[in-house]
Amino acid sequence: MKGVLNSSDIYNLIKDYSAPFISGNKETAIILAAGHGKRIKSQTSKMLHKIWEVPTVERVCIACSKGLKDSNIIVVVGIKAEEVVKTIGKKAGISYAYQEIQKGTGHAVQIAMENISDKTYDGTVFVFPGDMGLIDEETIRFFKDEFYKSNSDMMVLTGLFEGPVEDNHYGRIIRVPAKDTKNSKLKDSGKVIEILEYKDIAAVNSKTGYTVNFKKKKIKFSRKELLENREFNSSVYAFKYKPLAELIQKIESNNAQNEIYLTDLIRLFNQNGYSVEAVAPRQQFVLMGFNNKSVLKEMDAIARRLVFDKLKDIVVIDDPDDFFIEENVVDEIINLDNQGLPLDIHIGKGVYVGKGVKMNYNVKLGKNVFLDGEIIFGKNVVIKDNSRLSCFYGQKIEIGDHVEIYGSNIIKGNVSIGPFVRIESGVRITGSDQNHCIIGSHVIIKGLTYVFGSKIDEHIFIEHSVLLKKRISKPEGVKSDNYNVRFYLPEVEGAEGVKEL
Repeated sequence: MKGVLNSSDIYNLIKDYSAPFISGNKETAIILAAGHGKRIKSQTSKMLHKIWEVPTVERVCIACSKGLKDSNIIVVVGIKAEEVVKTIGKKAGISYAYQEIQKGTGHAVQIAMENISDKTYDGTVFVFPGDMGLIDEETIRFFKDEFYKSNSDMMVLTGLFEGPVEDNHYGRIIRVPAKDTKNSKLKDSGKVIEILEYKDIAAVNSKTGYTVNFKKKKIKFSRKELLENREFNSSVYAFKYKPLAELIQKIESNNAQNEIYLTDLIRLFNQNGYSVEAVAPRQQFVLMGFNNKSVLKEMDAIARRLVFDKLKDIVVIDDPDDFFIEENVVDEIINLDNQGLPLDIHIGKGVYVGKGVKMNYNVKLGKNVFLDGEIIFGKNVVIKDNSRLSCFYGQKIEIGDHVEIYGSNIIKGNVSIGPFVRIESGVRITGSDQNHCIIGSHVIIKGLTYVFGSKIDEHIFIEHSVLLKKRISKPEGVKSDNYNVRFYLPEVEGAEGVKEL
């Protein structure tokens, strides 16, 4: 198919986009993003589906970069590799590894480990699924701290499944039970033996059950016990690098799917005398991943709720279920609130506030207002229902104090609006890179008016006009406070093609 890269091209792309591995960074995150996700039923890679307007794999990268200290991040890509790599982009500390054929999570980590060029590396390796888009820096920092405190060689982040047992398709955490089949107490009760994938549990014979060896003891579990076990594997792991490097190539693919499971490392670590522990996060939702659109939508709703909870006592949000404020903007609003003055910001139902917007005191946004790009608000600004303000990267919209923008207006590109300006309904204003639009103070624009790349002096009234790259100023000798420009139209073109009916 035209436009699809071959394997050689992808390896070259990865080389071009990858930052070098830094041995001095003692924490390395491996993010597994090679799968496409057939059940999501989309031509877009599962890893690029968005939660709160950010691709899930990018959210995991951001959480890792914040939660780990001076880290290397290795993103394993596979299906739709080009799209995933270009979406995350060239960033300091991030490199890519290509899993050309998907042979399981263990195989993906084997490939990622090739990026660790310094074989004397003596750090910690963390593994995260790329679809775990709600994991945050606090959870990663907590998991990291618990791993260091435990002094174990491997740690698993686990969760507790809360739904019906038959819906639990997660791998189960298999621990040493309190007693053996003879009702004798077991010394290592609670220790993690292994993680058993759901597909392999489903293949267990209900009559013979499942037997596992742990420290020269045989421990037996019934198929029913395994299925009803609610402690699941979140697929988040921490390893000391040296035992991981020693054992990662020893994983075998003798399972129902003929894949190399990373979970088999628990058994290998135990067999080789290394310690394995597990810990649960403070909040279960951070472990969510998705395989279908309904769960993705649920995760997006959780992200919205988290933003609302951060802002609900700082600003007014008319509808907690229908708004969007980009997370950097959220942080800036919180920082503004920390300065001690009431913000009096009002967010109407359906409002979208995208990346780059700079809010200010007493900004009122009506229903379905759309803001995206570097839009810098003055104080006491009102934007009424259904207006759209947007600009591309490198462009800027500046809005002065005490500006009113009425409903259903569109303002785009490089535009500067002075203080005490009123823009009534039906107006379109555009500024390009070459022709900025500059509107002075105390200007009123109304009616069906289009302004492109023009400079309008203060105290001008404009109505029902089309102004293309014009300078509008009060003529010399005019003594009135305001100057009116009404029904100004450019020279007609193509009039000969217009006939009366």
